[in-house]
Amino acid sequence: MDFEDFNNQQVKALPQHLRQYIVEQHYEHYTPIDQAIWRYVMRQNYSYLKDVAYYPYIPGLEKAGLTIERIPKLQEMNDALAKIGWGAVTVDGFIPPAAFMEYQAYKVLVIAADIRQLKHIEYTPAPDIIHESAGHAPIIADPDYHQYLSYFGSIGAKAMFSAQDYELYEAIRALSILKEMPDADPIDLKKAEDQVAYWQKNMGDPSEMALLSRLHWWTVEYGLIGNLENPKIYGAGLLSSIGESATCMQPDVKKLWYNQYAVNYPYDITQPQQQLFVTETFQNLIDVLEQFANKMAFRIGGVYGLQKAIESNNTCTVVYSSGLQVTGTLTDFIKYHGKPAFIKMTGPSALAFEDKQLDGHDKNYHKDGYSSPVGKLIDEKVPLEYQSIEIGKLLVLHFESGIMVMGTVTNVLKKSHKNILISFADCTVMNKNGECLFDPSWGAYDMAVGEYIVSVFSGAADKSTFEEIGYRPKTTTYHPTYSESTLNLHRLYQSVRSHREDKIGNERLVDIWETLHKDFPNDWLCPMEILELLDQQTALAQTITSYLKDKAAKQAKLNKLINDGLSLLVNQ
Repeated sequence: MDFEDFNNQQVKALPQHLRQYIVEQHYEHYTPIDQAIWRYVMRQNYSYLKDVAYYPYIPGLEKAGLTIERIPKLQEMNDALAKIGWGAVTVDGFIPPAAFMEYQAYKVLVIAADIRQLKHIEYTPAPDIIHESAGHAPIIADPDYHQYLSYFGSIGAKAMFSAQDYELYEAIRALSILKEMPDADPIDLKKAEDQVAYWQKNMGDPSEMALLSRLHWWTVEYGLIGNLENPKIYGAGLLSSIGESATCMQPDVKKLWYNQYAVNYPYDITQPQQQLFVTETFQNLIDVLEQFANKMAFRIGGVYGLQKAIESNNTCTVVYSSGLQVTGTLTDFIKYHGKPAFIKMTGPSALAFEDKQLDGHDKNYHKDGYSSPVGKLIDEKVPLEYQSIEIGKLLVLHFESGIMVMGTVTNVLKKSHKNILISFADCTVMNKNGECLFDPSWGAYDMAVGEYIVSVFSGAADKSTFEEIGYRPKTTTYHPTYSESTLNLHRLYQSVRSHREDKIGNERLVDIWETLHKDFPNDWLCPMEILELLDQQTALAQTITSYLKDKAAKQAKLNKLINDGLSLLVNQ
């Protein structure tokens, strides 16, 4: 599809590898039932959250371009969010965690285009527009909070992930899609649940991304702020769940202070939370994130960072002390006295500086991999990156690690007054045991310059050239087709909505109710919407009230939903 930027600077700045996840909102696909679901949830949220949400609920909605009455249009959200330096796009369900983090770094909210079904009105296992927009967007106007959110994204975008992370992501995505399907095969559901359980139990040592996801979950999704006795809600998962936003405040859900140890608490996306974390301030969130980031490969580098890259077995970037960035899949390295001495990338690799690919050093030129020494030279008085090197001369380099490089210099690339890359012809590279690491017959040799590995991070340095097409999910979200009977129910919902908006007489409501009662005896939300429009003393109002109370008494899963709806009518 053509890229729509909504005249929003943040959306406009998104790189190509992130744009691929964007889907059109297709506002016309939202049904009258979808609109009623939005309205019910938002009215319940306002009734309850006005007392327990951290931010003023209605002003927060307005600043995000939202209303209680209808599902938001993406253009309206972008118009509002642009005033605080943010944007929004719609995507197809769960997107890969690394991409999600990058969107946050670009200050763009990722909003699932779909909306939950009526049977999941209290809580949905899949991301939906209620969770993403009504949960995340209203609080984003708080300057301290949106600073945390974008900073978290920039840290998360560099986090190392594992193959198991992607397996778990795919399993959760597949399960959430199945749970949204009205006619999902119970056998398929059981298989999907088992698959999620399997990966949750077989993740091995959690990766940086897995640990960061926990911090994200206990703050951005399920965070509380204030004190342990009477905290306020700011997490989007709670703000968008009319069920859990109430139950989370009960005593059996433990309240713990949020600190660096929250990373030790895994979570289950399909279950209510057993404990929640309370922060005194949003600055504390940044402080905890900073503590964690100081332990990540992108800040530590060295042998620790290289080992994390090998465990990841995915695209990563190794940064030399000269500033040269080597992107590829790290498969091996040599160390000497506890420090890196040689790195080896396998498969397409590329070289960059300050996140910009170097001319002539793309992944096609280095399609078979890349390797280079790192470290100090023997008896070195001036680091190699500051030495004067003659082109056309034979150069022999002896590293303290025992690695030797010998060849004719064909080019020296300098950046910021430092040598970052030396190119050789007829080059031989050997380790201290005399084993060949590069043979002259293999072609030209481009040697990285640098004494240390200062950083190792996930993904490419220059994503615009290395990752034109990023990771794509294996599944697509469920999009229903409607029977004629369901379409008739949609028409009844639309009639009620039109009645409310146009403020016409109540005569038509009698006919709508009679048709609902006869043809759709399992529906409860449309009768609730009719009841809202009536004088509660009329015979029709009393008939519908009795009908709903009877339904609530007989169906436990509807009891709270119906009684909450009725209580709103009493207090409106």
